Amino acid sequence: MNNLRVTTIQAALAWEDIAANLQAFEQKMQGLKGKTDLIILPEMFSTGFSMHPANLAESMEGQAVQWMQAQAQKLNAVITGSLMIREGNLYFNRLIWMCPDGTFSSYDKRHLFTMAKEQEAYQAGTTHLYVEVKGWRVCPLICYDLRFPVWSRNTTGYDLLIYVANWPEKRNYAWKSLLQARAIENQAWTIGVNRVGKDGNDWYYSGDTSIIEPSGEKIIYSCAHEEAVFTTELSHEYLTQIRQTLPFLNDQDAFELLIT
Repeated sequence: MNNLRVTTIQAALAWEDIAANLQAFEQKMQGLKGKTDLIILPEMFSTGFSMHPANLAESMEGQAVQWMQAQAQKLNAVITGSLMIREGNLYFNRLIWMCPDGTFSSYDKRHLFTMAKEQEAYQAGTTHLYVEVKGWRVCPLICYDLRFPVWSRNTTGYDLLIYVANWPEKRNYAWKSLLQARAIENQAWTIGVNRVGKDGNDWYYSGDTSIIEPSGEKIIYSCAHEEAVFTTELSHEYLTQIRQTLPFLNDQDAFELLIT
């Protein structure tokens, strides 16, 4: 199987300013055509982590989704990140997986961050999303999902686990530690893409965007406190080697996940 070229974009977000954020990300992605297969943006990349979806959420035909569609086609790469999405009277923190041909899949954040009262503004998702790019099987999740290992468990044989986030610097020890833990227990390449800077609630984000090998022993990329665009190539051969040498996934417990 081919290696996978992945680009992470760690950015400061303009608070609740969709047009400004889309323009900034478009500038950051210039020159990536032909150099990457997958571009990963942070959680709520068009607004910041706001609890005001009534004023900001768009439909699936809205400006931000159309922008993702245009950029994926232009750069010939998958683009993913989460947005505020409105469906009828409900709002979702929704990750979009946008393909270059204009088709897309979506995942609604399962674990809503109760400390910010996210559950009062948004509807929780109930299903996983598993997608493929260049033959790689990918499980994309959102921020607070990182704290819940059962939801992240590799029961389907995915190769790459992704978390897009707005994770405050105050709790960055947990961010960094849990990303490594998820890589180790799931024997998968693991990527966490976070934002930097202050938001409209005066929370500071250090980023700490990371790419971690499937053994969890080596962090091949980590960046804090600054905007950064980073592209690297993930080896599927190395992933296979790790799983064959240490076939831990074969011994995992079977379980049934109850959605309440």
